[in-house]
Amino acid sequence: MTLRTFILATVAAVISGPGHAMTLEFTGSAVQSAEQVEPYGSYAFPLGPWSDGVIVSENAEGKITQQAWKVPAQGLTTLQLLAPLREQLTAAGFEIVFECESTVCGGFDFRFDIDVVPEPAMHVDLGDYRFLSARRLNGETPQYLSLLVSRSGDTGFVQFMHVGAENAAAPQFVASAETPAPLAAGRIHSALGEMLEQEGYVVLEDLNFETGSSELDEGDYVTLVALAEYLNAHRDKTIALVGHTDAEGSLAGNVALSKRRASSVLQHLVSNYGVDSAQMSAEGMGFLSPRATNLTEDGRTQNRRVEVILTSIE
Repeated sequence: MTLRTFILATVAAVISGPGHAMTLEFTGSAVQSAEQVEPYGSYAFPLGPWSDGVIVSENAEGKITQQAWKVPAQGLTTLQLLAPLREQLTAAGFEIVFECESTVCGGFDFRFDIDVVPEPAMHVDLGDYRFLSARRLNGETPQYLSLLVSRSGDTGFVQFMHVGAENAAAPQFVASAETPAPLAAGRIHSALGEMLEQEGYVVLEDLNFETGSSELDEGDYVTLVALAEYLNAHRDKTIALVGHTDAEGSLAGNVALSKRRASSVLQHLVSNYGVDSAQMSAEGMGFLSPRATNLTEDGRTQNRRVEVILTSIE
């Protein structure tokens, strides 16, 4: 499943009155992995990153619902997992009061200072997660909502925390069996371009390199289509394609292999999508910058990757 044929989630309705329920609809084979409901309690609602030993927060009281979901995420970044939820929450009247990615959040310290469903129901990659806090004040009792999004391999993990009125119906979550609607090319372009300009880099998640190989299989790669659209629309932008490998083999051999992988992607963009080669360079890091353990096959697969780094300066 690719980004063109998969929309992770939409918020169908968010209603604050008693007897009504909040609904998250996950398109595709989403699976609920955990749930905990506290009829009345308090939750330290994060309003800022971890700093000087604390997270700035607001105490929210009411009925607390915490759920974790596993969702298909092949070719999707954590921003692409979060963005549809954020957009729909805003449309439903929620105010986004705080949002961060792993480093800005506070990395390890933020992750372990908030309430998170334990593994394996909820996995959090300390180098690749996103958090969002939202609030809605148009009811007698305010609603508070937070989302924590991360991923591992082709699986995305979404944790939902909701605090609302004691007599409010619990949030309802639906995993739809319907065929996902196609995602417009402009939306793909926008998501990748937004992340590239905000974060400075993007991992091309849907590329797959076998150990020792620099060849790309034939076919459409959603991230390459989106990257080509972005570069062709922004001729003033330049990027570095940086290859990475797993830890099998020597450093010198892996540096050379990772550069060949980046060069393969560069040539693919030039030959198949008409991107100007002057906008791109190809580099290799070998196994010096892993994003997962090399002790498992899943970790090694994640480490065999190509990243895009925005190098142009305004």
